[in-house]
Amino acid sequence: MAGRDFQLRIAVEDAGRRLRIEVTDTRGDRLPPAPGTLSPPPDDAESGRGLLIVEALAARWGVTPGPVPRKTVWAELDLVR
Repeated sequence: MAGRDFQLRIAVEDAGRRLRIEVTDTRGDRLPPAPGTLSPPPDDAESGRGLLIVEALAARWGVTPGPVPRKTVWAELDLVR
C-alpha cells in the first residue's frame, strides 16, 4: 500500500552517551507539529499520543524532510553511564 513503507534505525552515538532513534517513511507530505507545540488528543481519540511520549522521554527530537517523498522523525536520548 502506498505511503506505508518505513525504515527504523537505532544507533548508539557519541562514544555511548546518546541513543538515536530514527523512523523514515514515505509520507513526506504529512509532517508532525514542531517539538514543543504538541497538544494532547481528545480523551476518546484512538491515536495521536506517540509523539507526546517521545517528547516526554527524549532529550531532543525533530523531523528531517526528504529526499522526496520521505521524512525522518528522530529522537535522541542521553544515556547515563
